[in-house]
Amino acid sequence: MKDQSDIPLPALEISTIQPVALSERHGKPGDLFTIWFGSNIMLLTVITGYLAVSVFHLSFVWAAVAVLVGNLTGGVFMALHSAQGPQLGVPQMVQTRGQFGSYGSVLVVALVVIMYIGFMASNLVLGGQSLHVIHPPLTTDSGILIVAALSLIATIFGYRLIHTYSRIMSWVSGVTLLVTFSWIAFVYGLPTDVLQRNGFNLAGFLGSVSIAALWQLAYAPYVSDYSRYMPPNISEKAVFWSSYSGCVLGSFFPMILGILIATCLVGGDVMQGIVTLTGGISPVVITIFAIGIATTNAMNLYCGVLCTLTLGQTFLPKWSPKARARILTALFTILIEIAIAIYGQEHFLTNYTNFILILLYVLVPWTAINLVDYYLVAHGIYDVASFFHRDGGIYGYFNGKAIFCYLLGILVEVPFMATGLYTGPAATVLGGADISWLVGLVIVSPVYFQLSRAGAVRHISA
Repeated sequence: MKDQSDIPLPALEISTIQPVALSERHGKPGDLFTIWFGSNIMLLTVITGYLAVSVFHLSFVWAAVAVLVGNLTGGVFMALHSAQGPQLGVPQMVQTRGQFGSYGSVLVVALVVIMYIGFMASNLVLGGQSLHVIHPPLTTDSGILIVAALSLIATIFGYRLIHTYSRIMSWVSGVTLLVTFSWIAFVYGLPTDVLQRNGFNLAGFLGSVSIAALWQLAYAPYVSDYSRYMPPNISEKAVFWSSYSGCVLGSFFPMILGILIATCLVGGDVMQGIVTLTGGISPVVITIFAIGIATTNAMNLYCGVLCTLTLGQTFLPKWSPKARARILTALFTILIEIAIAIYGQEHFLTNYTNFILILLYVLVPWTAINLVDYYLVAHGIYDVASFFHRDGGIYGYFNGKAIFCYLLGILVEVPFMATGLYTGPAATVLGGADISWLVGLVIVSPVYFQLSRAGAVRHISA
């Protein structure tokens, strides 16, 4: 078979949600390591680690253990989704029609679009704030517009440019992170009691595990979008481990930086903390992390657009959106995100914490259904052509079993929820510890498997 990596691709990606033709397949597993490693080294990842101390009141050691456990656990689900891309050659949310049916998938896809908008708005706020910190005459609002423009450019050109962005940022951001840790340790100097500050509390530990796990789970609805161009004969294990190692390592170390900032400096914010701890090199560090935000936001915007196009194609099955549709949808989406970022920046940390916890509740049942169906029910064999039929082809308009399990998953999570907006009775008994995502996974996975295996539909993908 000809090596597809030698086939030149157009600078502007033409396709959007259509199945990727074999003649266009290219890439190697290492490309997945760099895209997930490089895209995670940014300020929002640092903020997520910062929460383990500032919100959940853990010591440095316990916070580090919590985010490690969360990343290692959540990364498994993220990488299992990534391995689906080369086999099916379609975006993840298109493939969801194989579990929920053509119309049944609409609710899930719509929630994922909301997820993208929330993460992108959060990134825009941080990007704008970071540019303001390193150049005060530039307002935060102006910084938001600059980051938005950089994100939009990559989305317009598409898949290949985003991979190139991330490959470069893997080296640049990785070296910057290493220099930052070295500067804090040997130039700034750690406080002598840094390991004794704060302590352990079960609710905080489980909350920190949850936000780190969610960081990985949040990639599940679109991780295979960045592996779908790879040849179908590529090793699934190689795809899994490249995605897993890149995303876990790229997430864990920036989170450790956030934990270190919160532990060393009581009060204040992450941006000012970086300035204080890195001194003279802070403009370089913040600038590179801000560029990393633009890279990650391009990924979020790109996949959010694919999901929006998926919603449209559900009701217009003869429509085959191309580059123009992607560009126009990206322009409309980025305007919404800019508005949210500008008007929601004052209460950013509180809004972000509540957002990611609520997101966890709606993502977990979906990921359980998708993975059980792909690996245990259909064994990766789907009729891809049916994904693009109005009636869902062999998958129908609705799959009542999947919809039931999805709603069941959210329902069983409610008593175990613990957020600033609502705390369930089970979470109260547990001292405010949030284990809802574990409950959702443990219940939904076997229930869906038992309901689905007898009537599983298996067809060779087109």
